[in-house]
Amino acid sequence: MTTKVNSYHIEVGGLSVEVVRKDIKNFYIGVHPPKGRIRVSAPLRLDDDAIRMAVISRLGWIRRQQATFAGQERQSQREFVTGESHYFEGKRYRLDVIERDCPPRVWLRNNTRIGLSVRPGSDRETREAVVHRWYRQHLRTELPPLLEKWEAKLDVSVNEVRIKKMKTLWGSCNVEAKRIWINLELAKKPNSCLVYILVHEMVHLLERNHNDRFRELMDKFLPQWRTYRDQLNRAPLAYEDWGY
Repeated sequence: MTTKVNSYHIEVGGLSVEVVRKDIKNFYIGVHPPKGRIRVSAPLRLDDDAIRMAVISRLGWIRRQQATFAGQERQSQREFVTGESHYFEGKRYRLDVIERDCPPRVWLRNNTRIGLSVRPGSDRETREAVVHRWYRQHLRTELPPLLEKWEAKLDVSVNEVRIKKMKTLWGSCNVEAKRIWINLELAKKPNSCLVYILVHEMVHLLERNHNDRFRELMDKFLPQWRTYRDQLNRAPLAYEDWGY
C-alpha cells in the first residue's frame, strides 16, 4: 500500500511551517537545526485550520527551541590543518597534522592534542575522511556494550545499529526492522549524549510516538535524560552545508 504524502508551507504567527500530510494517526511537530526550521507531520484528516491551532499551541516551545539553536556555538568549516580545534567525547583538542609515507591514522597525543598522520600532499577531503573513519571506529567500539546493557534494562531486542552523518537528526529508529541509526557527530559529544540518543531510539521500540507514555518510559529508564538532552543542545554544532 502506498502512503499518500503532500508537502507545502503555511505561515503561523509570522513563522514559516513546512506541513507534510500523511496517512498517519497522530500529529508531530519538530524544530530542526541549524536555523530552527519548523516541520509538522499531520494526518490527512486534519485541515489547515486545525494544523494552525496545533502549531499556535506550541509557539512558546517552538520559539525556545529556535532560541537554543540561535545561541548554539557553531564551528566554521574545518580545514584539517595543524592548530585547528576539533572535538572528541565533549572535549576540545588541537590538531597536529604530520605528513609521512605510511598508512594514515588518528590518535590522542595527550589531553589537549589529536594527532593526524597522512601521506604527503593529502588534500582536505582525504584528511577529513581519515578523521571521520576514526570517529566511526570509536562509535563502533562504544555502542556494543551500551546496546547490550540497555537491551537488558528495557527488555527489547535491536537487530542492528548503524552509523551515518545526518543533518537534522541525532538518531532514528525503524521500529519494524528494529534498526537504529546513530549520527556520526555523536563521537564529538560527551558519552552521556550518546547514551541519551541510543536509549531514546530504543524506547521507540516500546512506544513509537513522542507522547506522555514515551516520556514516562524515558523517566523510568533514564531519569536524567533531560539533563543529557540539554547538554547535547549546548554542544557546538559542526559546520554543514545545510541543504534546506
